[in-house]
Amino acid sequence: METEFSPELLLSVLRDPVIAGALALTLRTCLVATAGFLIAGPALAWLFARKRGWVVRSLNFLVTLPLVFPPIALGYLLLLLLGRTGPVGALLADAGLPMVFSSAAVYFAAFVAGLPLVVRPVVAALESPALCDLEFAAAVHGARPLTVFFKVTLPLIRTHILSGLLLGLTRASGEVGITMMLGGNLSGRTNTLSLEIFNAVSRADFDAATALCLVLSAFTLLVFALLEALRRRSVAL
Repeated sequence: METEFSPELLLSVLRDPVIAGALALTLRTCLVATAGFLIAGPALAWLFARKRGWVVRSLNFLVTLPLVFPPIALGYLLLLLLGRTGPVGALLADAGLPMVFSSAAVYFAAFVAGLPLVVRPVVAALESPALCDLEFAAAVHGARPLTVFFKVTLPLIRTHILSGLLLGLTRASGEVGITMMLGGNLSGRTNTLSLEIFNAVSRADFDAATALCLVLSAFTLLVFALLEALRRRSVAL
C-alpha cells in the first residue's frame, strides 16, 4: 500500500463535494458540541464536586460512561433509546423531531463523547483543598456565595475549564463509533471527516484517507499547542 502525496493532491481531495461536505459538518459539529460543553460542563462539574447523593452519583456515572464503555456499544444503546421505536425516540418522532440518521444525531454523539473530558478536569480543580480553603476564607469574611464564585472560584478554575473544552473539542472532532450508530454514516448528511477516513480506507482510496488524516492531525497539533500554552500560564500563575 503506497501513495505519493503532495499539496496539490491534498487540495484536490478537499475540493471533492463529499469531502467538503464532511468537513463542513465536522466544523458545525465542533461548534455545536463546544457550545454544549460550555453550558453543561462547568455546571455538571460543580454538581459532581459539591453535591452528594445517589442521583448525583448516577448522573456522574452516565457522564463518565463514554470514557470506559466501547463507543460502538454505547452508540447501540443510544440507538435503542433514541430510535423511532425507542422510549425517547418515539416521543421525538411524534413531535416531528426525529433524532437518528440526522445532523442532530451527529451533534449529540460528539457532545456525549467529549463531555467527560470537559467535566473531569474541572471536578478535580473544584475538589482541590487549596481552592476549598480560599472559598471558606472568603465566606468567613462575609462574601456572598455569588461573590465567592465569581471572585474566587471562577478565576482559579478558568484554566481547567478551557483545558477541558479543548480536550472535549478534540474528542468531538474525532468521534466515530457513537456517530456511526446514531448518524448512520450517510454520504452528504451525516458523514464527518473521521467517518470519511473509514470510508476512504474501505474503498482503498488511501490518498483521500491520508489527506483527511493530515487535516485532523493539524487540528490536533493546534489544540495541543493551546493546551501547552494554558499549562505554562497556569504554572506561571
